[in-house]
Amino acid sequence: MGRRKSRKSNHGFLFILLVLIIAAGIYLDIIPISSDTIPPTEQSVVNLVFPSDRYPETASHIKKAIASEQSAICTIDREGVEENRKQSLRDVPTKKGYDRDEWPMAMCEEGGPYADIAYITPADNRGAGSWVGNQLEAYPDGTRVEFVVP
Repeated sequence: MGRRKSRKSNHGFLFILLVLIIAAGIYLDIIPISSDTIPPTEQSVVNLVFPSDRYPETASHIKKAIASEQSAICTIDREGVEENRKQSLRDVPTKKGYDRDEWPMAMCEEGGPYADIAYITPADNRGAGSWVGNQLEAYPDGTRVEFVVP
């Protein structure tokens, strides 16, 4: 019976020792913690470098829209997507063989009735949309994202 208690107390001691070693490693920057795991504050801005080489039409549209005073910042607002899209595309007719690309995107609080619209091939537009969605899926609504388009 005495042996079992000894083993249990050894496990407890080893666990506490392990926790202290990890804590010291983090405190002394021996064990780095990625800043990607820390959610952004409302004041912070996440930079997202858009792959212009993969989606050149979308990149060109974003650059032109930002140059014409559209926001380079997108505040994520997934709940507003449908309403923003409805407002931004309301007076823009469809065109066979093209998608209507919005900047700021419908998922951005800044999108909506004053968004810049361009006709873009579906492969470029949908590929870019999928890429952006994958990059931003871990970020909560309210996150501010600055799009950097090289």
